[in-house]
Amino acid sequence: MKNLAAQLDLLGLSTPPAPAAPRAPAAQPAARPATEARKPAPVAKLPTSSNDATESYSAADIEVLEGLEPVRRRPGMYIGGTDEKALHHLFAEVIDNSMDEAVAGHATFIDVELGADGFLTVTDNGRGIPVDPHPKFKNKSALEVIMTTLHAGGKFDSKVYETSGGLHGVGVSVVNALSELLEVEVARNKQLYRQRFARGIPQGQLEALGDVHNRRGTRVRFKPDGQIFGDAARFEPARLYRMARSKAYLFGGVEIRWSCDPSLITGKDNTPEKAVFRFPGGLKDYLAASLEGEHQVTREIFAGKSERQGGHGSLEWAVTWYGGDGFLNSYCNTIPTAEGGTHETGLRNVLTRGLKAYAELTGNKRANAVTSEDVMISAAGMLSVFIREPEFVGQTKDRLATMEAIRLVEQAVRDPFDHWLADNPQEATKLLDWVIARADERLRRRQEKEVSRKSAVRKLRLPGKLADCTQNAAAGAEIFIVEGDSAGGSAKQARDRAMQAVLPLRGKILNVASAGTDKLGANQQIADLIQALGCGTRSKYRDSDLRYDRVIIMTDADVDGAHIASLLITFFYQEMPQLVRDGHLYMAVPPLYRISQGGKTMYARDDAHKDELLKKEFRSGRGKVEIGRFKGLGEMMAAQLKETTMDPKKRTLLQVQVDESTGDTKSRVDELMGTKPEMRFRFIQERAEFVGELDI
Repeated sequence: MKNLAAQLDLLGLSTPPAPAAPRAPAAQPAARPATEARKPAPVAKLPTSSNDATESYSAADIEVLEGLEPVRRRPGMYIGGTDEKALHHLFAEVIDNSMDEAVAGHATFIDVELGADGFLTVTDNGRGIPVDPHPKFKNKSALEVIMTTLHAGGKFDSKVYETSGGLHGVGVSVVNALSELLEVEVARNKQLYRQRFARGIPQGQLEALGDVHNRRGTRVRFKPDGQIFGDAARFEPARLYRMARSKAYLFGGVEIRWSCDPSLITGKDNTPEKAVFRFPGGLKDYLAASLEGEHQVTREIFAGKSERQGGHGSLEWAVTWYGGDGFLNSYCNTIPTAEGGTHETGLRNVLTRGLKAYAELTGNKRANAVTSEDVMISAAGMLSVFIREPEFVGQTKDRLATMEAIRLVEQAVRDPFDHWLADNPQEATKLLDWVIARADERLRRRQEKEVSRKSAVRKLRLPGKLADCTQNAAAGAEIFIVEGDSAGGSAKQARDRAMQAVLPLRGKILNVASAGTDKLGANQQIADLIQALGCGTRSKYRDSDLRYDRVIIMTDADVDGAHIASLLITFFYQEMPQLVRDGHLYMAVPPLYRISQGGKTMYARDDAHKDELLKKEFRSGRGKVEIGRFKGLGEMMAAQLKETTMDPKKRTLLQVQVDESTGDTKSRVDELMGTKPEMRFRFIQERAEFVGELDI
């Protein structure tokens, strides 16, 4: 009753009041004298016109727009405006009617022809618009009623169209109202009929043109009105071509034939003069063509169809993941829903739940932080649903509001997606890792925003363990990253305070190649390092903000020191790759041995260097050769550390560079430092025969 009341209110009517529920009789008041009997209420009189200037707003000012005049007065209410998008929406309204005939099984082809005179013609071989007299308008044909009356059509009742794009009965009548000229031809029951209109007004009665054979359906030829869209407004061939092609992808059972006058195609326009669209593969073909040449995460596109069962709707989908920005093109009853809606919500839900369920099945706990945003940010998808009596937001149907569409999509896609993941475990794992990486990136961006907000408050508060240099300029400044407080103490005494800074780290830092964003954000050592350098990470990296010209990794000259150095190099390669490419990253070369004989002392960086020095620099007969091995930088005297490793005049530095000519650096880092231990095991197995004496 509420819905009926709302509809009648819109028409200026109202429903009769519902009968009051019976109530128990109340106590009756004492009878009044006849003189006190109630008098009937006076009848209100309609006010006459007033001379008061403030009451000049009267019934004469109320306009009643009839026929199609409301459309011409307020086109924005019906097609969203009078710009190019609205102009081309006229074509969408006309071809949608033909598509409804095709989806209902009554049409097999649609012809779209753009002429040099600016007229656009859409022809189908469907049932044809009814031409017999309308029961409520005896002197008008059904065709004229449809073309000149708002909210008149055959799609209010699902008996005629089980699903359709036009539900409000205003589509083609709006096109008629906003066209300078419009002509409709109908071939029905082997008879041909025609009627012409100018700005929505019939130019004569429906004409019977006689017998016609081998033809049926509707032909609409129209030209947009320059008074509405501007005299210079014209259909764009390329835009019409794309719209027609997309319709063919949405329904594999229809063939759409495109034709355009050659004079309308400019030199920069690659639109063909003629083309035939027929895509039995549907949305999967469309998506594959759209992503041709793009790197895709998985080899196969996840695609499928769900046919109509009982009173429920049907749908078709195609989804893949690739290296570009994600997009999801959705449709309802072949109508593009540019702003999405409930059907897109259903698809996002089922893809996210399916991936997280697969992660749980395979024991991948890193997927706990994954959201639908991470799943869809690099997804390329096509979704088309067919449902009965859908609800849209606005006449232009840019957003679907039918809540049933969520359940329809989830139920149809859930099992196929689970099976697709289970049948392709390698591809599924690759996809899951890809999505987790997107989640890590999202969390990293959020953390960087939080850090930047905090930085605005505490400005240049540097890590407490950082012994900074005194000079302010980055040019010539150095920072030594050392292992532990003991090594840090020696380095602080050995440094040149004017241009050398020292940052001690405690033990082995986090392996960023295998850690999630949550661990990365919670690691104090990494936070101190990022804060000390001041240049940001990843997309936030700014070379101009780097506080030092050289970043020097200085670790012990043993296996543990090499491991820590590899972890630090991995951090810089993944979080600050530009710092490495710009030549700011170096490795210090501290000695492993101290060799002395008499008053002669030299230092060797490794065993091979030690043997070389013993052979060339130290001879027998000149006294006992003493060889001391340093257990770490912390056990070196400050003077020794300065002389061997930190003094720019005597030290040796190795610059860290990335060989980008091979293109396999990232894969090698993932192999040795990533989350897959089996890859490292395979690396060791393949090279085991080349290993000599191990320093353990």
